[in-house]
Amino acid sequence: MIWVIIIGMALVTVIPRIIPAYIVDWIQFPDWANRGLKAIPYAALGALIFPGILTVIPEKPYIGLIAGVVAITLAWLKIHVIFVVLSAIITVFLLTI
Repeated sequence: MIWVIIIGMALVTVIPRIIPAYIVDWIQFPDWANRGLKAIPYAALGALIFPGILTVIPEKPYIGLIAGVVAITLAWLKIHVIFVVLSAIITVFLLTI
């Protein structure tokens, strides 16, 4: 019975992620929609990083703020989202040692 639940949960997780990947290849979006879709990674990045900025080290809140400024600056410069996240992590690491 547990295997049925695990397989069902896997399908419910995978299907909504696979369907949009195939739909995007078939549909040509207008330019304004493409610009909006390109902004989604940066919006998601903000939603992921902002809570961490406030709670990274409660005794030293300035560390989170500095890492947030680094992330915002790199995102504004249109650096790839992976490098933005890594830069924020490295900033926190360097400021805590």
